[in-house]
Amino acid sequence: MEFSIPGVEVNPFIPFLVAFGISFFTSMGGISGAFLLLPFQVSILNFTSPAVSSTNHLFNVIAIPGGIIRYIKEGRMVWPLVLIVIIGTMPGVLIGTLIRIQYLPDPVKFKIFAGTVLMYIAVRLLFDLLKKSGKDTKSAEEQFQKLAKEFRQQKSSEDLPRIFIKKFGVTSLEYDFYGQRYKLRSIGIIFISFIVGIVGGIYGIGGGVFLATIFVGIYKLPVYTIAGAALMGTFITSLIAVVFYMSLAPFFPGISVEPNWLLGFLFGAGGFLGMYAGARMQKFVPAKIIKWILLICILFVASKYLSLLFSL
Repeated sequence: MEFSIPGVEVNPFIPFLVAFGISFFTSMGGISGAFLLLPFQVSILNFTSPAVSSTNHLFNVIAIPGGIIRYIKEGRMVWPLVLIVIIGTMPGVLIGTLIRIQYLPDPVKFKIFAGTVLMYIAVRLLFDLLKKSGKDTKSAEEQFQKLAKEFRQQKSSEDLPRIFIKKFGVTSLEYDFYGQRYKLRSIGIIFISFIVGIVGGIYGIGGGVFLATIFVGIYKLPVYTIAGAALMGTFITSLIAVVFYMSLAPFFPGISVEPNWLLGFLFGAGGFLGMYAGARMQKFVPAKIIKWILLICILFVASKYLSLLFSL
C-alpha cells in the first residue's frame, strides 16, 4: 500500500499496530505517543517533509479522544488545568509551526532537533525516577493504586476517588485528590505552556509530552491526576495546528505541508484504541514502571538522532 506523501509502501496494519502499542503505554502518563511515532515515520517510512509534523498532529486529533473519554468517565480530568494549558500552548504552537516550515525543512537538521528534544525529555524523566518522591505525592499515588486494585477485584472502578477543584482563579489553582491538596500558580503554568507549545509545534506533538513530564517531575503532581489534562491540552492544540498547517500549505507550493490523511487515520485509529485501553489500565500500573519504559524508548531514539551530529 502506497501513501502519496511519504512515497513508500507499507502494510496498513503496521501503522495501526505501531500506534496502538505506543499509545497503550504512553497514554498512562498523559502522553499521546506522537513523539515516538515521529521517529518511526522519519526513519522507517522515510517521511521527512514538514508534512510529517502535521500528520503527527492529525494522529493526536484522532487518537487522543480515546484516552480523554476514559479519564472523564473516571472523574480524573482537571478542567481548570486544561484551560490554563490551552491558553499558553495555542499561541506557542502557531509560532512553532511557522518555525518548522520556514527554518527546519531539512530532514537532517530536523532529526538533530528532534534528538535534542527527546534527550531533554529523557533527562527530566531520569531525574524524576532517581529523585525521591515527596511524601504527599507518593502517599496519594500509592493509596489510590491500592484502592484501584481492590475495586478491580470487585470488578468495578466507577466509584474510585475523584478530583475535586477547591480554588481556581487568575493567579492560582488548587485541587484535592485522595486526601491531598495540590497548588499551582496559573501564570507560571501559562508561561511554561507557551514555551512548550513552540517546541511542540515544531516537533508535531502538541507539547503534552513535555507538560506531563514537567507536571510530574517539577510540580510533583500525581500522574493519576494530570494525564487527562495533558492529553486534552495536546488534543486542542493539535487540532488548531492541523488547521494552521492546511491554511499555510498554499503559501509553500514547493514543500509538502498538509497532513497525509490516510496515514494519519491509520495511526489515529490504532492510537484511539490504544489510548482508551491504556487510560483504563493506568490506575493499576505503578507510575515508575511507565516512566522507565518511556525512558528506555526515548534514550534509544534520541541517541540515534544525535549521532548525526558526527556526520556533519
